[in-house]
Amino acid sequence: MATPVPAWLESYRSSLQAELVETTISWVLLTDDYAYKVKKPLSLPFLDYGSRQRRLFCCQEEIRLNSRFAPDLYLDVVRIGNTGEAAVRMRRFDEAGRLDRVCARRSLTAGELRELARVIGGIHATAEVAGDDTAFGLPHLVLQQALENFDELVPRLPDQLVRLERLAARIRREFEQRTDQLLERKRAGHIREGHGDLHLSNFVLAGDRITAFDCIEFNDELRWIDVSSELAFTYIDLLERAASGSAAWLLNDWLSEYGDYSAIPVFRGYAAHRALVRAKACVLADDHSSALSYLDLAEAVMSPPPARLTITVGLSGSGKTTASAATLAADPTATTLRLRSDVERKRLSGLGELDSSAAFGLDIYTPEADDRTYAVLADRAELLLRAGWSVVVDAAFLEGRRRLAFREVARECGVGFAILHCRAPVAELRERIRRRRADASEAGQAVLTAQLAEHDELTEEEQMCVIEAAPLLSSAPVT
Repeated sequence: MATPVPAWLESYRSSLQAELVETTISWVLLTDDYAYKVKKPLSLPFLDYGSRQRRLFCCQEEIRLNSRFAPDLYLDVVRIGNTGEAAVRMRRFDEAGRLDRVCARRSLTAGELRELARVIGGIHATAEVAGDDTAFGLPHLVLQQALENFDELVPRLPDQLVRLERLAARIRREFEQRTDQLLERKRAGHIREGHGDLHLSNFVLAGDRITAFDCIEFNDELRWIDVSSELAFTYIDLLERAASGSAAWLLNDWLSEYGDYSAIPVFRGYAAHRALVRAKACVLADDHSSALSYLDLAEAVMSPPPARLTITVGLSGSGKTTASAATLAADPTATTLRLRSDVERKRLSGLGELDSSAAFGLDIYTPEADDRTYAVLADRAELLLRAGWSVVVDAAFLEGRRRLAFREVARECGVGFAILHCRAPVAELRERIRRRRADASEAGQAVLTAQLAEHDELTEEEQMCVIEAAPLLSSAPVT
């Protein structure tokens, strides 16, 4: 939303010899080394910059809050002459490193997506938890925030009224049906003081490090939110850029790292809400074409394809993790989630994905450990399937009874079932295991020998469910 530049700001810009850039709610002055952000004198339903005192307070809050995760970027608050106005002074960075601009040039790498998931999770790891005495995260407030998007969309998109009413009704139904899960999320401490605005434009990549910046300082309710709502914003931004593989990879990396599977039943509603937030920002900037694209995305998120349960079957080194990763990347809707037995096996023992069990004196490949691992995988698969997400379970599944148990999970959830069969010559399996580095799996040559000695071949009925995995080249890294 264009706002006339006041004379005092033009004078300040001239004294700094700065370039002026306008955003929806701020003016930003750019010099060679610094950026000075000045709040516009605006009063909106979700924002109050109406007085100098309020603008000064918000400048101070912006420094305090962003210093939690971007201390090298946020410097101080400076006064602008004798005008009574203030500006946030930041260290300037290379704008080409903003993730929205990186994504415009190329796809994010697997390593960058993993770093992005780590950064998002890191914001919340030490964030303050909303207390029971606050309304943050309560179902009625979550629904209210989602529906408030339509307060700006309806008057600015009058030709979309029927569509917006239909979408609002679907959003209402979704959150009302998730009341119990939303309450449990708050009780479990998943409502935290986060960032509030984690779209791709608010991350910068420098080398292999990603930094989040520009968190919401002007509205506590938009910042004290479910950690999964934060992730949903980045997920939606990747989807909007037709990067469904990247969106799926980000979500799965976050789940693998933090194990917060209870987020998934509420994630779809939050993702649709975030698409509507972006649509609202677009109409406020008079960009109706982009707003309509985000409405398309919100509708798509609320209309996922039928869910399916896929399990991998294969000996150690047969490429199950590589094949399951390809399944994630091939889903154009980014609605497939992966459960890895190697990761969950370690999580059950209190280990991180790349921790060595031997270093802690643990044996995590006992029959008892196998039973616990498959039980957890089944429980989590059912949770995700009932929330409407497809699931691929990356595990050996060499015993017929375990395959039958998961087929029963699919039947009870009313979803399709498939087997991703991974195979390779024994010599190749042994070579792949020998070359394996930096992976959650610790299954070595002894485990493979035991598997070769005793495993159940697929039955004729199971063969009808098989999807053959593409063969790996002998030089391919195996996970």
